[in-house]
Amino acid sequence: MANTIDQAFIKQFETEVHMAYQRMGSKLRNTIRSTNVTGSTARFQKIGTGSASTKSRNGDVTTMELAHTNVEATMSDYYAAEYIDKLDELKININERQAVAQSAAAALGRQTDALIVAAMDAGANATAIADATGALVKADLLTLFETFGTADIPEDGQRYLAMSPAGFADLFNINEFATSDYVGTQNLPFAGSMTMKEFLGF
Repeated sequence: MANTIDQAFIKQFETEVHMAYQRMGSKLRNTIRSTNVTGSTARFQKIGTGSASTKSRNGDVTTMELAHTNVEATMSDYYAAEYIDKLDELKININERQAVAQSAAAALGRQTDALIVAAMDAGANATAIADATGALVKADLLTLFETFGTADIPEDGQRYLAMSPAGFADLFNINEFATSDYVGTQNLPFAGSMTMKEFLGF
């Protein structure tokens, strides 16, 4: 038997690119208002809260005098660039362009979340719920529920709570969150991993 037969062995090359672990895009993008912007600034209109009042017989009805305000957002450009040499592509059997495009999309999505989190932290209404140092417990969520109710925030399915992986893990210790007796099988925390769940209207 030839001792050099290993020199004739065929080498197989993997054509699929295995990307490094990374969160693929934004998790918070669908929880905010957005608009198409032509220019450098976007202006979101706000209208104030109205109050009902009584009137005397044959008297005038008092108007609500709704206050009109706006919030401006200044646009910023972000780039996720990577150069591909066409001559290098002749020497590889992977789809380098597709892999780079996926990595760029994921990077821009994560940047979107970073901007949203920074805006939440810097907001005028940014407050820690009950306890910012220990584990998240049911009392913290009930305090948040009361805060939203006191602020007249409508229970319209548009209440969102941004949850870190550590906070999400803490929720598993709350029976009312983790037991189907309370939330039903469709909202169990382990169904679909760390995706959006509805709990206490959030």
